[in-house]
Amino acid sequence: MKRAEILDTAKQYVTKDRDATHGDMEDNFESIAELWQIYFNNEWDFTSTDVAVMMTLLKIARLKSNKSNPDNWVDACGYMACGGELAIKKGKDDGTDRT
Repeated sequence: MKRAEILDTAKQYVTKDRDATHGDMEDNFESIAELWQIYFNNEWDFTSTDVAVMMTLLKIARLKSNKSNPDNWVDACGYMACGGELAIKKGKDDGTDRT
């Protein structure tokens, strides 16, 4: 699998049919953040952007065990793209936009 294929596959994953399967990305990540917060007894505050980062780290950890599994590479790219979109949107919403 070439780098363009990895990125193209990640793009397909995060832009097509994900809403139908998993619901709106931002809503889903916010729900995950809330559940993580509850699980950790509200000791930490998690955001939807944190979810994207942590899920990317999960994929990176999986790569440690199996670097040849394309799913981990593709999914890591997808989570980074989702996190980037959320972070940039939040920056625009709170006036800290850096673009």
